[in-house]
Amino acid sequence: MSASIRRSLRATLAAALIALAVAGCGGSSSEGSNTQCALDGCTITFARGATGEVSVLGVTARLVSVDGGVATIDIAGNTVQVPVGGETTAEGFTVGLQSLTEDQAVVRVTLGGGGRGEGGGG
Repeated sequence: MSASIRRSLRATLAAALIALAVAGCGGSSSEGSNTQCALDGCTITFARGATGEVSVLGVTARLVSVDGGVATIDIAGNTVQVPVGGETTAEGFTVGLQSLTEDQAVVRVTLGGGGRGEGGGG
């Protein structure tokens, strides 16, 4: 196989993998939530007081509660607590709480965290 054909094949495969990764990041939102995904993860905006959950990166995420500046989030069946500006890990994901207002909580979920939920400090 010639070098130009191999390069073309690699470029086509890379484009296909990127398309699949973006499709895998796609979130399905429910009432009171919105998702925006890119190759490096998903940002979820949860409406406070709503009972919505989303499916992102192949797992379900849900805002359980908020107490002061700490959100309790269920990710992939594990409950973690994350303070505003903080991060924690659960089931191979990093979960961060980017912002918290009276109306919404903005959560960032990316691949590449530790194992079980480790809590977010406080």
